[in-house]
Amino acid sequence: MTLRIVIADDHAMFRSGFRAVLDAQPDMECVADVGDGRSAVEAVTSLAPDLAVLDVRMPRLDGLATAHRIRSAGHPNVRIILLTSFGTDDYLRSALSAGVAGFVLKSLPPDELVTAIRVAARGDTYLDPSITSRLAPRLADALAPAPPARDRAPGLERLTPREHEVFLLVARGFSNAEIGDQLYVGEQTVKTHVSRVLAKLGLRDRVHTVRFAHHHGLIEPHDTSGL
Repeated sequence: MTLRIVIADDHAMFRSGFRAVLDAQPDMECVADVGDGRSAVEAVTSLAPDLAVLDVRMPRLDGLATAHRIRSAGHPNVRIILLTSFGTDDYLRSALSAGVAGFVLKSLPPDELVTAIRVAARGDTYLDPSITSRLAPRLADALAPAPPARDRAPGLERLTPREHEVFLLVARGFSNAEIGDQLYVGEQTVKTHVSRVLAKLGLRDRVHTVRFAHHHGLIEPHDTSGL
């Protein structure tokens, strides 16, 4: 199935480059790229895409208002990703309240933007890795006390030694690049390990990895050396 996508961003060069990246994917098609929020609502209404990627700061309606307008216009099945240059807590809180399926920084590499779209399209929520890292200690503090039996975390026995290393580093808030530097491997290799860890442990994303590790007592509540 081909994912049909609408892009809304007031920077024409960004739209053009992002559209080229999406159209190069075998399972994606950019059906419209527009420069403001009202045009985004019109495009979603007329084209009924699977997903809309909205810049937070746009003329005629910002990204958050556009997301709300799309929802209120009767398009509950359109998944929405918000793009921003500023990953502040206020923006994140407003984005999650709006029910978006992704919140990413524009500095994210193109292949990660594509990953964010695929994650959102399958029904999960994608948060920029830098935001996930920042949230890790807060999630840890909010969790109930960890059980004492550290060897009972389901699925850990299925990880290879290297995957276990990667798992612990992700749980401590390290980015893929930082993990690669520590383990002396390429970032693509790290991404492969992370994907396998998530699959073996039945976890959706990095946020759930942090929660899983703290819940099962695999790292200390304030062991966030990657932050």
